[in-house]
Amino acid sequence: MKHIFTDRIIEILSESFPKDYEEIFEQSNLIRYINIKTQSASKGSKSRGSFASLYAIYVLVEDYFKQDFHITNLYADYPGARFVDLFKRQKELPFGSKLQNHALNSRMNEEFKKYFPTCDYTPILRDSSSNRYWINQNLLQLHVNKQPFNISEVLIKIIDAYIQAKRGAFETFIEACESLKHIQDEKPEVVEKFIEDLLAPNVDARLFEIVSYAILKYYYHDQKVYFGFNLDELTVENLKLYKTGRTNANDGGIDYVMKPLGKFFQVTETIDVKKYFLDIDKLEKFPVTFVIKSTLGIDVIRETLEANANRQYSVKAVVKKYMDCIEELINIPLLLERFKQTVNLGYLSLILTEIVTQSKIEFNYEEEE
Repeated sequence: MKHIFTDRIIEILSESFPKDYEEIFEQSNLIRYINIKTQSASKGSKSRGSFASLYAIYVLVEDYFKQDFHITNLYADYPGARFVDLFKRQKELPFGSKLQNHALNSRMNEEFKKYFPTCDYTPILRDSSSNRYWINQNLLQLHVNKQPFNISEVLIKIIDAYIQAKRGAFETFIEACESLKHIQDEKPEVVEKFIEDLLAPNVDARLFEIVSYAILKYYYHDQKVYFGFNLDELTVENLKLYKTGRTNANDGGIDYVMKPLGKFFQVTETIDVKKYFLDIDKLEKFPVTFVIKSTLGIDVIRETLEANANRQYSVKAVVKKYMDCIEELINIPLLLERFKQTVNLGYLSLILTEIVTQSKIEFNYEEEE
């Protein structure tokens, strides 16, 4: 697989191994895996960064390299890196403050095996009893043209270069947002088009979740509900949408929650019925509104979900119970429609500000300034 950042990888390899860089690129499954995971470097801030898997490799290789195991070759006797130290280091890296432990524990290994099923080596080795970790040294030591090579340092350089590329792209995105604030009065159509483009199906899921939240927050902003224990003592309250935490979190299927109705929202990229029903099960079959990164019609999505559910479950009553828990489906066309409504209400500036604020939080931007 070749993409724009591949050229940067090869450039870094050629600087360290001038005569053998091409063979090293071809023979190293770990470098080829990193090559796969860095496709988004040239796609700007709107594409997913794959930091979890890359940082799992980075912190372990860094631990290996900093202790000179590439020189001493005593890694086999090393008691292993502590999870708490690796996890802390991940969080110190740009965009790493909100990463979870899944990549270190299993996800990176599973994905590596998917791409390289015939490889004999598992990249991350773990002793669950002591919670110690190692990078598989067999993937760092290569023999090319009858010469031994250790690629630990070059792996660090490659991932550092990728971080720099993604950080530059994100800073450009933030700068673009900030500059739009200055022209939103004279050229609101430019700002609208910018935000609409952030709802495209190929946009990073994190940005889609952020933009969806900003739009829906102000779409519901002026809607009022009346409630109370008797008709003579009703209170009036505007609907308020809250983002429950970081994107793609294992939070039980709640991405946004609405007060005072207690309405739950889950953002998803898929129409896999198993994912929907899993979220519903996590909430003990509490109704959920799904915000879907898809241009498919809402009726088509609902019919597809129900048809797939009927194929997987033989009891109609079970299917009906799950389908009844899908309170509402919000697709990209409906989000765009609601965006237009919020713009007409005068909330364009607030939506743009919310996107900037949530993006900085999500990508740990302010802490890195």
